[in-house]
Amino acid sequence: MKKIVVTGGSGKAGRATINELIEHDYEVINADVVPPPQTSGAKFLKTDLTDFGQTIDILRMADAVVHQAAIPNNMVVPENECFRINSLSTYNVFSAAMKLKLERVVWASSETCLGLPFEKEKPIYAPLDESQPLYPESVYSLTKVIGEEMARQFNRWSGIPFIGLRYSNIMEPHDYARFETWQDNPRARKWNLWGYIDARDAGLAARCALEADFSGADYFIIAANDSVMKMPNKELMQSVFPESPLKEGTSENETLLSIGKAKRVLGFEPRFSWKDA
Repeated sequence: MKKIVVTGGSGKAGRATINELIEHDYEVINADVVPPPQTSGAKFLKTDLTDFGQTIDILRMADAVVHQAAIPNNMVVPENECFRINSLSTYNVFSAAMKLKLERVVWASSETCLGLPFEKEKPIYAPLDESQPLYPESVYSLTKVIGEEMARQFNRWSGIPFIGLRYSNIMEPHDYARFETWQDNPRARKWNLWGYIDARDAGLAARCALEADFSGADYFIIAANDSVMKMPNKELMQSVFPESPLKEGTSENETLLSIGKAKRVLGFEPRFSWKDA
């Protein structure tokens, strides 16, 4: 699989994915409605993925697709438009991949499927893994839950592997300066169990998903090895989520969004930490 279409390649995760793939000798096409802010080495083709004809045309050029295009939250467009664009574009990509017999579909799901922000539903335990029931609390997260079910059914129909990456909050190196502003207030980032993922590692996760020995349809939490806090995890959980047990053996600052499954199955190993910056 050397020819890859990255949808949403002009966005934060998309740019990092394109860089990662080009560094490893993939031929990459960026399919997006807006051009990238800087030259990446990938060919850019303006594509509206809500149009099935355009989706078919762009994916004809690929062996596999990394589908990262989406309206990122409910605040960008009205909620019904968020639902329409995200659900329809994902359906079109999955359907086109099946019709064209692509070798693999890697796509961006979201940590929000787990119940973020953790206000109505609390984590069943921490570090939280993929056993957490699905609790979409926004239209955006609902579209991701729907996407995960679509992936299972398209895999059943086609046999094509579908890998959903539940990215945590994606950060770029320039974002790390503001991490210090959270250290005195553990509630400031409780909404996603103090998780994050470096954009470069988001790109790595996509490449790992393309290269892993995998069949079926499944989803994986993708986060950094550590949390955004210096406060030990035991203190964080006791102060904010005292009813959610902290698993024995959890180290002081390890991620509370477990990436054990991604490490075991995909061979994903994050390389970057905000503390190194």
